[in-house]
Amino acid sequence: MRILAIGAHPDDIELLCAGTLVLYHQKGHEVYICHVCDGNKGSMIYNSKELAKIRRNEAINSAKLIGANSIWAGISDGEVVLDLGSREKIIDVIRQANPDLIITHSPDDYHSDHVNVSRLVFEATYLANLKLWKTNYPSSDRLPYLYYMDTLAGVNFIPSEYVNISDTIETKIKMMMEMKSQLGWLKDMHNCDAPEFIKSVAKFRGFQAGVLYAEAFTQQKLYPQGLTKRILP
Repeated sequence: MRILAIGAHPDDIELLCAGTLVLYHQKGHEVYICHVCDGNKGSMIYNSKELAKIRRNEAINSAKLIGANSIWAGISDGEVVLDLGSREKIIDVIRQANPDLIITHSPDDYHSDHVNVSRLVFEATYLANLKLWKTNYPSSDRLPYLYYMDTLAGVNFIPSEYVNISDTIETKIKMMMEMKSQLGWLKDMHNCDAPEFIKSVAKFRGFQAGVLYAEAFTQQKLYPQGLTKRILP
């Protein structure tokens, strides 16, 4: 399969569903990671232009750890809005990957960029498949399944499925540690130590799933995409 994970900022995917992406890679599936925003606001050290370049390189290096393709949607931090231009950018992201499965943010998250990315992905998932919707890329040839990943710290998220990441959590942490510019930012802004945060949330979800470490998801039901078999690993 072709798997596309779409997060708002460089580090969202790495924090929230990278363990599952590692499993897909290990099983021979093709993985795409899209960061919609360039991450140009998340620093007290660099200016926006410097930061955007740094975080794009960090995203590429993180994806390389699992042989994933890294995509940027061309939007700046805080500028993800529900308009036609943004929708078409997400349509083009989906068309580049032509995925069987999309994973993105929950509609009920703490950050406006996360919430709007979730909505835009929901809108674009079906539209990307329409040949008469003209954008910079040809239409996709399949209608993908759509799943929402956990929120940060699991706030306001009720999972319907879990993935056992006990064997991939260390690689997930390595992917996050490539986001070097954000490690200090997370500590200063949110008192968050990234590796500890990842293990704590995964342990919590693991308790729910009956394994050591887990990631949590829920499916967006999309006609005609019924689900008679498990798609998550």
